[in-house]
Amino acid sequence: MKTRFISLSLLALSALAMGSCEKFLDVQPRYVQDAENYFNQPSDYEMALTAAYDLLQTSYLTQWIGEIASDNAIAGGESVTDTEGLHQIEAMTHNAVNNELRSIFRWNYAGIARVNYMMEFKDKIDFVGKDAILGQARFLRAYYYFELTKYFGDVPLVIDERLGADQVTKLDRSPAAEVYAQIEADLRYASATLPWSNPEKGRVDKGASLALLGKVQLYQGKHAQAAITLDSVINFGGYALVENYADLWLDANENNSETVFDIEYSGLEGGSYGCFVCLEGNAAAGFNGIRQYDGPYYSDGNSYNLPTQDLYDAFDVSDLRRDVTVLDLDAFIAAQPNASSISYAIGGGGHTGYYNNKYIKRQAELGLPDNDLTSPLNYKVIRYADVLLMAAEAHAQNGNDASALTYVNEVRARVNMPALSSGGSALLADIFHERRLELSGEGLRFWDLVRSGQAVQEITNFQAGKHELFPLPQVEIDLAGGNWPQNTGY
Repeated sequence: MKTRFISLSLLALSALAMGSCEKFLDVQPRYVQDAENYFNQPSDYEMALTAAYDLLQTSYLTQWIGEIASDNAIAGGESVTDTEGLHQIEAMTHNAVNNELRSIFRWNYAGIARVNYMMEFKDKIDFVGKDAILGQARFLRAYYYFELTKYFGDVPLVIDERLGADQVTKLDRSPAAEVYAQIEADLRYASATLPWSNPEKGRVDKGASLALLGKVQLYQGKHAQAAITLDSVINFGGYALVENYADLWLDANENNSETVFDIEYSGLEGGSYGCFVCLEGNAAAGFNGIRQYDGPYYSDGNSYNLPTQDLYDAFDVSDLRRDVTVLDLDAFIAAQPNASSISYAIGGGGHTGYYNNKYIKRQAELGLPDNDLTSPLNYKVIRYADVLLMAAEAHAQNGNDASALTYVNEVRARVNMPALSSGGSALLADIFHERRLELSGEGLRFWDLVRSGQAVQEITNFQAGKHELFPLPQVEIDLAGGNWPQNTGY
């Protein structure tokens, strides 16, 4: 998964030249490998699959935006112009000119372009193991399209082909329902093709495919289908909650029984501020770190994505997840034997006194310089607790309170919280609250608020009918010939 891959051929729409990080829109980039000289041996497909996986490592933006756009976190940072797009999203003042949203658009389409190139030549040769490669590729395409549809709604749907510059200007946005249908088709193919367990670290399998399919169905309101899909993951029996919740967030304990779909990162390759898409480390951890911190256990960082008082107060004082999720820095320092010698700085981008304690720089987990960019901490896209809570939600929506309570109470029992006994709409509200307690800091909160209809009440300045989606980047509209209508309200 860590192998660099020289560019094959690109979708002109927001694709990435793999040998040159800034050339997203090159139609004829340098270092092109044409199809006639490629996909002639199994290793070519393997290398192309590695390239398709590589775009997963831009996930730090979704980790941030899913929290900062919600009531869970503020943007933070050195100043309000430090990664200004995040501050705009926090304040709900973002518009079609936003670097972070453009990166989401470009990077996910770059991943799609790499999968589509493979799929265009999927029948060029036959070999043992090709179905598994194509199954993983189609999972990745589904994931990238799901990210795009979550953010932007209707998006251009391109399948199994490369596009030239002229074709891009004639491309329309496809209805989200059509995109979701393709996502589901890709995930059904992947789940039918892949084994339950993939022995290669970082590669997806049947469980990941079914879990993502269940999530996609849930986001569309297909509750009965989602319940069946997610139950199949649970009934497989290959996953289990890690006994100690705190152990989940340490590099040494990754790839455990709770892992359904992780994005793998490495601290063994240096990073550069000049090419965030090139990073092999998880930039979220370094940027979430404590500014100019000098003390035990943690390491200095950039004070981004700072949890709010509202999030901290949402936890019962007896819930151990509070302190695992949210670092109360002053309380931590006060508890140290050398408290007076510990120091840190406050950034001008906002300060809450709290830090994301799940994805944060720790002294024992530093990567190579610049270690702000090279954290080895994997991003847990879907873990088994999330599967249980999604299944609980699906069953509650279907009126099956008994199954819903079984699943949500399994999550609560892990952290010694009392069992719920509610039903109906109260139970559904309890499940969404439990999702906040269990999953905060992981980039899911904004989407949960939108799905549950709570966004207007919980997010300051959120406008119903507008902020459920983000605006399409204006530069992408322009590059496509100005043919795409903008999302409502922008």
